[in-house]
Amino acid sequence: MAEKLILTFNAGSSTVKLGLFALDGSAARRIGKGVIDFHDQPLTFHLSEGPAVFNMPLTAQTGDDLNGVLNEVFAALGQHFDLDAIAIIGHRVVHGGDRFTRSMLLDDTVETGISDLIPLAPLHQPQSLRLIRAIRHLRPNIPQAVSFDTAFHQTNSDLVRRFAIPRALHDDGIKRYGFHGLSYQFIAGQLSKSAPDIAGEKVVVAHLGSGASLCGLDGGKSRDTSMSFTALDGIPMATRSGAIDPGVLLHLLTQKQYAAADIEDLLYHRSGLLGVSGISSDTRDLVASQTLGADQALDLFALRIAGEAARITNTLNGLDAFVFTAGIGEHQPEIRKRVADQLAWLGVDLDHAANEANAMVISTSQSRVKVLVVPTDEEQVIATEAAVLMDTEF
Repeated sequence: MAEKLILTFNAGSSTVKLGLFALDGSAARRIGKGVIDFHDQPLTFHLSEGPAVFNMPLTAQTGDDLNGVLNEVFAALGQHFDLDAIAIIGHRVVHGGDRFTRSMLLDDTVETGISDLIPLAPLHQPQSLRLIRAIRHLRPNIPQAVSFDTAFHQTNSDLVRRFAIPRALHDDGIKRYGFHGLSYQFIAGQLSKSAPDIAGEKVVVAHLGSGASLCGLDGGKSRDTSMSFTALDGIPMATRSGAIDPGVLLHLLTQKQYAAADIEDLLYHRSGLLGVSGISSDTRDLVASQTLGADQALDLFALRIAGEAARITNTLNGLDAFVFTAGIGEHQPEIRKRVADQLAWLGVDLDHAANEANAMVISTSQSRVKVLVVPTDEEQVIATEAAVLMDTEF
């Protein structure tokens, strides 16, 4: 009998990452991964199976649905894997609000609930829904599971989740939700395996990618996080502004006559590292650049990361360890150095050789705060949660 497979979809605003996992008992073991970048021309499906890499051009056009694109993707996957062995398909969904506090099997009610939350995650939520609906159209007999980025932060206290706005608005759902929860959930699990001495202590994790945020863990549970009502808040990101004075938005609306759509485009697509540097949203480009704007963008990035770390440390009432993760956090020693320099007053002392080598522990033995680099794997969490649902529900 062929081993059962789990297929996962991790939808970003402009990319979709895929994961193929084999079920070993109740555990999910990765056997392949892929990515589609919707900025690619022509559209290409990049698939990795062990050390082998396959780049397959796609002819289908993206539109209101992804039926054509996924039909080609399934055909490409079928050349390398037995798709009849797929037992369940799992998705990352960015926003679950207060309604979805754990992973769920997909049905019409859950799909409607996800759709109702589109206004809170306008870049990511529609992409997840297009994938879900395409799979329901193409492979209606395969069950689907959804894992929510916001669910991990349900352990934040009511006080931490509040804005200083009228209580009726809070009760209507205008509150801090937090994101990147699947990444933080994975890191908490990895710390319990690889660094059990600090896993139960007070840890700030910095998920630094094109989207970026921080989370404060105490005993492996989320107690505070930098993103809030939407994925715009907190630290500057590749093209997103991060925290900004609401008065600036009022000024743009009333004095500069910006339309709401123009402000949305400004905050999501033209700000952050791109806006400050004026040249690129990619930290690798900025590190290599000699321009004042690039250097200032990196300094601002590091300053705001350190500032959020200090704020979250206050919520935790202490700090024992700091963890870098995600694309920038795992692979950019220069960014880690700049952040560590800003946190020296907290007792962070970086081992520069270890940092350059992307070692797991990059702090010196004298550092009062242990600093680690821990790779994240959101697809692993999606697959594991789908396996659990399959085991308990079927």
